[in-house]
Amino acid sequence: EVDLMESGGGSVQPGGSLRLSCALSELIARHYDLTWLRQAEGKGLEWVAFISIGGYSTDYADSVKGRFTISRDNAKKMMYLQMNNLKAEDAGTYYCATGGQAGSVRFDNRGQGTQVTVSS
Repeated sequence: EVDLMESGGGSVQPGGSLRLSCALSELIARHYDLTWLRQAEGKGLEWVAFISIGGYSTDYADSVKGRFTISRDNAKKMMYLQMNNLKAEDAGTYYCATGGQAGSVRFDNRGQGTQVTVSS
């Protein structure tokens, strides 16, 4: 069983929307806080969003606040990132990860990533 596996990336125009998904192992779904991280080409890793184990606590980077929504369904072993009003600067590889916290790019385990392209 893969611990974390992202999907849902693609190419959209500025202002468009995408919904990223992250399939979780049962252990991770039950016991771990989760984060979304991203990395633009040629740049460092950036923290995007955080969600607590039960989904009751969430937090976002200022750059995505009001446009992105993180959620999880532990029964389905899934986490999501709804991204609206996408901008060129949102492009990059998106990773779901464990071991992190709000505002930090630290992680213990992450998926292989899913690519998001935003261009006209």
